[in-house]
Amino acid sequence: MTDLTNIEERHACPDPSRMKLHWSPRSPFVRKVMIAAHELGLADRIHTVRTVVRLGKPNDDLLPDNPLSKIPTLVLDDGSALFDSLTIVEYLDDLAGGRLFPPKPARFEALTRHALGTGLLDLLILFRNERDKPAERQTAEWLESFAAKTRASLDRLESEAPSLSAKPFDIGHIAIGCALSYLDFRFADLDWRAGHPAIAGWHAEFSARPSVRATEAVDD
Repeated sequence: MTDLTNIEERHACPDPSRMKLHWSPRSPFVRKVMIAAHELGLADRIHTVRTVVRLGKPNDDLLPDNPLSKIPTLVLDDGSALFDSLTIVEYLDDLAGGRLFPPKPARFEALTRHALGTGLLDLLILFRNERDKPAERQTAEWLESFAAKTRASLDRLESEAPSLSAKPFDIGHIAIGCALSYLDFRFADLDWRAGHPAIAGWHAEFSARPSVRATEAVDD
């Protein structure tokens, strides 16, 4: 899933050597891509296009590039498009010579951490959509399930914080960091740091990275 938000503006990419990214400053999935781009030294080659997507209405301008009408979508120099944040990050990593996807067997550990972070983001977006409904339309069982899965994910991350700190920065760190940052952005009331000092400490280190500071979420 992506941040569910018509293209407010559509810019022609002035430099044909640059890639075009359908982008939103609110999307944690787009943020994964932009953190990776900064880490890999490729941010200046990405031309961002402010793109709004909504669950109930496909974006007609985005559909030619991504029939799923989701962001992030990366359009390459030849007009072909890549979508899904993991696919885009892996493409950028390959372009930069490979840094964020370690070789086997560490690769599978990194991809599992990525799955945990991205799965938590998927969960949180569903959680937020349900919480934003009028009270009479909310489903209590769903809210309880979302809350329980969020707590369980945080407990797992708390136990894995020492391992995260010990390993080189990779795609798994990006996904987990973006998920925790999304909790700050949309779920401040949950006070996720309470009872999770180890992963809170790791997140403070993550948040201090220049790539993370350069891509902070904005509710525009």
